[in-house]
Amino acid sequence: MPSQPSTDIETFANPAIEHDYTIRMKIPEFTCLCPRTGQPDFATLELEYVPDRLCVELKALKLYLWSFRDRGTFHEAVTNEIAGRLAGTLAPRFLRLSAHFNVRGGIHTSVIVERRAAHWRASDSITLP
Repeated sequence: MPSQPSTDIETFANPAIEHDYTIRMKIPEFTCLCPRTGQPDFATLELEYVPDRLCVELKALKLYLWSFRDRGTFHEAVTNEIAGRLAGTLAPRFLRLSAHFNVRGGIHTSVIVERRAAHWRASDSITLP
């Protein structure tokens, strides 16, 4: 197999550190296991962040998320763990991770976690005509 899951998260220097800009990623193939039944849980993750000094390298992110495939964990726990790890590694100005889990037992669960640097304030919204 050419690649394996990894718990390492690689980064690279923000190429435009002087500006606020948002990086958005949609990750439709996240899987982990239900800690009660061992059955797979599938989710689409939506990661949005305003980088400070570092950006996440995409292949490393993919391999990191793959490391949850055989782990039993609750939706709330795994979403907070991933957001915390990314925020701890990247130290972004702002980070939001939304995890939209597929229906299980007639219930669709979404967990949204945000982390914000103490010194950062979002720009005012602009509405264009």
